[in-house]
Amino acid sequence: MELTEIIGYFGALIVGLVLGLIGGGGSILTVPILVYFLGFSPIVATSYSLFVVGSTSLIGTFRNIRKKTIDFKTAIIFAIPSILAVFMMRSLVIPNLPDVLFSIGKFHLTNSLFIMLVFALIMLLAGWSMIKSKEITTEQEIKEYDSNHYLAIGTQAIGIGALAGLVGAGGGFLIVPALVLLVKLPIKKAISTSLFIIAIQSLIGFLGDLNTIEIDWNFLIRFTIISIIGIFIGLALSKKISAKGLKRGFGYFTLIMAIYITYKELF
Repeated sequence: MELTEIIGYFGALIVGLVLGLIGGGGSILTVPILVYFLGFSPIVATSYSLFVVGSTSLIGTFRNIRKKTIDFKTAIIFAIPSILAVFMMRSLVIPNLPDVLFSIGKFHLTNSLFIMLVFALIMLLAGWSMIKSKEITTEQEIKEYDSNHYLAIGTQAIGIGALAGLVGAGGGFLIVPALVLLVKLPIKKAISTSLFIIAIQSLIGFLGDLNTIEIDWNFLIRFTIISIIGIFIGLALSKKISAKGLKRGFGYFTLIMAIYITYKELF
């Protein structure tokens, strides 16, 4: 086993560890690990990331079901348009992307370059969100839905689903604020509900790849199991470590990674 492969599998452990410690963010490490350390193409990496993200989120969802912290009504309202968007992105849009989207002189925007640049942008947004987000300690009352909430939720769900399908990340850093601000869910319930939505949309999005991408199941199962082990370690450590400080630190790390990906892909 080569050093880069060892680092890649160690990265899988870190993905789960971060998810367990701060409840999100770990999924945005999956694609860079698969591309830069394990040598997969961006399209394959985003597909594998959906499976890893979906499986690890599902483990957290089972835990939250036992704690009764998921708002299933909101999850279904959000999940349906999101699932449709991510499935169509993976089954219809990604397979039909041309190898070169456009050229300007000697610069060629390939589909792989486009995916990685969009991914870097998502990492920038995620990192900034983690650094600037304030801890919400007061439980807000759940307000009744109205037509504006339905429209806003559906619109955001479609956008987040399309992004998740393109870059292979669950979009939890976008879903949680939407649930808190639009639906007025308490923050703990929003996080639990977000994890449930991510699990569903990621795994169904992955199903859209089964007919278009050859899956190395032996590798993917190994990587996912290591990530799940990391989640349990993270959950155990989260009781002893300040999540707020970790989230801020990981936010800065994510910003650095986004800049690195942009530089590496363009220069």
